[in-house]
Amino acid sequence: MPTDTIISQESKVRSPKSEEEILAEKGFYWREKDGVKVLLCRALEEKGFANGFSTRLGGVSPFPKDDLNLAGFDDDGEENIAENRRRFLNAFDREFTLATAWQVHGDDVKVVRNLAEAANGNAKFDALCSDLENVLVGVKTADCVPVLIGDPKTKAFAAVHAGWRGTARSIVVKAIETMREVYGANASDFICAVGPAAVCNYEIGRNVIEAFAANFARSEHLFAPTRDGHAFVDLHRANIEQLTSTGVAPENIFAAPFCTLERTDLFFSYRVEKKTYGKTGRLLSVIGR
Repeated sequence: MPTDTIISQESKVRSPKSEEEILAEKGFYWREKDGVKVLLCRALEEKGFANGFSTRLGGVSPFPKDDLNLAGFDDDGEENIAENRRRFLNAFDREFTLATAWQVHGDDVKVVRNLAEAANGNAKFDALCSDLENVLVGVKTADCVPVLIGDPKTKAFAAVHAGWRGTARSIVVKAIETMREVYGANASDFICAVGPAAVCNYEIGRNVIEAFAANFARSEHLFAPTRDGHAFVDLHRANIEQLTSTGVAPENIFAAPFCTLERTDLFFSYRVEKKTYGKTGRLLSVIGR
């Protein structure tokens, strides 16, 4: 279901429920180690999938200080990113090889078949899937929607980067189609986690509205008009609807109740921080087994 509860800074103070209680209801919990804080989907973990959505806490990058920036070599030093990734991976219970890609806001899916492919992070893709043991596939975000998919039957898994362009091109659907073709997976068996993203007052222009209209028979319900030619778009809902359209059971989809625009104390936000600092860090969302 779409995210109907968002844990904002204000709700931390005023809500009768604690953050931990809200997270538990939504199927998530925090793992903290050596200052690094990672959001985990409990259902994926219980089915044997290591998973996590990173935060900005516990790193060494100046964004503006001691931030866990996990990508973006144009804005940060290689040594900083390497150390931050080491700290992030250290939060997991064993050693993993991290597989990422050069994301281009497209809809191509990389199949990671061996460790050599896992080590190549320069290929241009916006989703990765694998069934290798001791490998984490990961996508980088800073407002875009990260989606993690695990199939308990085939042991295959995927990470998807779904910005508005990828969402308009149905990248989540294409990742699931790839898992069907390569691993014989059935979407009805999947467990999916939709991570922190810009889900509160994420205003877009006419070009985005037209891109959705060109690709979907119905998309009006995803937009709330704001001013002429502009609207707020619900990318969480759009991706959740795409997941269910492939056969994923709604009860097996878990949406994190965080908006990156509102919680820059925890997450990086391109829209908020690019204006303030001229740069922003990147989060990592990973899954493996």
